[in-house]
Amino acid sequence: MEDNRIWAFEESLWTGDADHYRELIDDECVMVLPEHPFVLTGRAAIEAVANTPRWSQVAFSEQQVMRPQEGLIAIAYKAEAAKDGEAYTAYCTTTIRRLEHEVWRVVQHQQTPPPVAAVV
Repeated sequence: MEDNRIWAFEESLWTGDADHYRELIDDECVMVLPEHPFVLTGRAAIEAVANTPRWSQVAFSEQQVMRPQEGLIAIAYKAEAAKDGEAYTAYCTTTIRRLEHEVWRVVQHQQTPPPVAAVV
């Protein structure tokens, strides 16, 4: 997958609807999120995030793309998201794997908000 498609895929996870989100997250995913219970796996991870309101916009910076092996992509980035006057910043990682030609699923995602004093 080319870099521009990777970032479009990732953006769609932040802004797409719940059905779109469920379609792109693997049943065997693991997530670490900044809210209790923090560590989530499988269907619990999918439903925890799918059932939250979607961001209306997100911007990525500090973007890194790694391809450790064929069919596996790991990315890291800073996300700055907004919706209805609410803002959110986090440093994130996502790992996606190819299931078949042009079919990719998220198998890992993590979000770490910066300390409050560090948010600019």
